[in-house]
Amino acid sequence: MQLEYDPDKRVLNLRKHGVDLEDASIVLSDPRALIREDADALEKQRFIAVGSDALARLLTVVYTYGPPDIIRLISARRASAKEQRAYES
Repeated sequence: MQLEYDPDKRVLNLRKHGVDLEDASIVLSDPRALIREDADALEKQRFIAVGSDALARLLTVVYTYGPPDIIRLISARRASAKEQRAYES
C-alpha cells in the first residue's frame, strides 16, 4: 500500500498537534494497533487507528482509502487517556 497526505495538511497537523503525518504513518504498521471505522464520518468512509510510532509515542491516526492501494492520512495526534487505556489492555 502507498501512503499519501496533503502537504499543506501535514504542516497544519504538525502545528496544531505536534505530530508529523510522515512520522504517524508507521502507526498503521503497528501489529497491536486498534483500528475502527469512524462512525462520525459523513462523506467518505474513514478509519481511526491507535498505535505506536517509531518514537514510541501512542498516536491516533485518521485515514481513508483512495484509489486501489492508496491510504490517505487525514490527521494524527497523541492518543487520549481513554485511547491509551484501550491500547494497553
